[in-house]
Amino acid sequence: MESLEAELERARELDVDELADAIEAIGFECTRCGACCKAETCGDGGSDDGEESGDPHTATVFPDEIRRLQDAGDEAYDYRDVSVPTSPSVPSRDYRDVARPMPYGLEEGPDGPEGETFEWALQTDACGDCTFYAEDDAGTGACTVHDDRPLICRTYPFSVALGGTSQPMGEAVDSEGMVRAHECEGLGRDISRAEAEDLAGALKERAVRELEEAIGVRDSYDPVETGRGEVVVHDSEGAKRPDGTPVE
Repeated sequence: MESLEAELERARELDVDELADAIEAIGFECTRCGACCKAETCGDGGSDDGEESGDPHTATVFPDEIRRLQDAGDEAYDYRDVSVPTSPSVPSRDYRDVARPMPYGLEEGPDGPEGETFEWALQTDACGDCTFYAEDDAGTGACTVHDDRPLICRTYPFSVALGGTSQPMGEAVDSEGMVRAHECEGLGRDISRAEAEDLAGALKERAVRELEEAIGVRDSYDPVETGRGEVVVHDSEGAKRPDGTPVE
């Protein structure tokens, strides 16, 4: 198995044109179905009583992306064109309004989740959907922080086949060279060269960032003894509590 440093060098050497070629060959157009923003809960055909009925949506977010989203505009969208924001930004959000500890590695204790985990995930609502996801009465989806959305969202449904990088939403259903495509109804549709290149650039950036983050977590990790009901998140900036404050 290659070291994280070796994988990072491979990520930095990825050719954006080759990634764009692969994305063009696979094909993609977002249909705004919202499937990548929703969980298999009340937000996706489950219960409508506000209680979760399955696993919540899970999307990795980097520490600096969390800070950016704290100040991002909570944009109301004209659903005739959900890409066009129509309202100004809102005051800074609480850290916990943006992100939550990644559940993997945590155990359910008598007072709720407890233990150590190594990533942050975007916050979810009572249905398990991404808290920044909205849709109109017809089911057309929109991201309310679209311009500031994390790299994991900018690049879905694609990933690159490098060790140490994440594989969103399960196993790949298609591949071309280093590029893997994950389940999405928008796959196989025509994509312009310009859009493919933009996606490819973001995909390379994400691969590099994921490996840099993994190395940072590894190098800064210092085990923390957690008590009943306590959760500690280790990221590249050190150990933090769920509200983003450092563990002293």
